[in-house]
Amino acid sequence: MDLQDQLKNLFPDHKSEAPAETSDKKEQIWMQEDPIICKYEKRKGKPITILEGYTGADADFKILAKELKTTLGVGGSFKNNQIIIQGDYRNKIMELLKQKGFKVKRVGG
Repeated sequence: MDLQDQLKNLFPDHKSEAPAETSDKKEQIWMQEDPIICKYEKRKGKPITILEGYTGADADFKILAKELKTTLGVGGSFKNNQIIIQGDYRNKIMELLKQKGFKVKRVGG
């Protein structure tokens, strides 16, 4: 007997709502007209890739940051409306974003 059956036994009058369809988070991210800026910097001698210029919700940008980090297998963070990825991954990030339908502009180098 699973949890749902136990709850039905405890609360027979309660009508459970069907869970919302779990669609991909990729599809829920808001697409924008302006390009996302992808630039390269060195901080403390280490290369980093910075993405900025997303005009949607911060939650969507955080989802995108997490997806990029897991896809590339690298560390990074989300601060001040910027995604900071450790290492120089401009080409790979630009390809991934273009596949998702974003416009990307490369700045510097």
